[in-house]
Amino acid sequence: MRTAKITRTTAETDISVELNLDGAGLYDNQTGVGFFDHMLDQLSRHALIDMTVRATGDLHIDDHHTVEDVGITLGQALTQAMGDKRGIVRYGSCLLPMDDALVRAALDLSARPFLIWNVDLPTQKIGTFDSELVREFFQALSTHGGITLHVDQIHGVNSHHIAEAAFKAVARALRDALETDPRKADAVPSTKGAL
Repeated sequence: MRTAKITRTTAETDISVELNLDGAGLYDNQTGVGFFDHMLDQLSRHALIDMTVRATGDLHIDDHHTVEDVGITLGQALTQAMGDKRGIVRYGSCLLPMDDALVRAALDLSARPFLIWNVDLPTQKIGTFDSELVREFFQALSTHGGITLHVDQIHGVNSHHIAEAAFKAVARALRDALETDPRKADAVPSTKGAL
């Protein structure tokens, strides 16, 4: 089973993440940040990763620490659940439309974190959620999950649609990358022999 449970406690947040990479997209995410919970639900559902997230944080300051620290913890859990990455496809991409928004995500589970973020959310807020935290989440996930991640907005005028399309596109790309390669199920997908 490709599963993991990670907890992370700091002076700012207390986070626990449970993952099953071979799940059905079942989710139970409670961070105290409504829009972010909605985005985590999308990530779980469209990646077909069972995900439970519990987070308490210093929301009286703002949502930043909670969102970033969930990204860190989720990345760590993803790394643990993948193990030595034997048999995975490794690469994934998705071109995802959502109403006015069209977002492309491409990723490599390379253990070499890098984020390219060409997304312009036109409003500073999505409800009460700071729009800039979408990038902060993916930066933390990429760094601590060892993911080379490119996210490009092709179209979009509605911040909610653009952000949701980004989460769904990354989810679908992650789903493809985590699948078992039926032709190389016993091999690490690298000429180096390790990722």
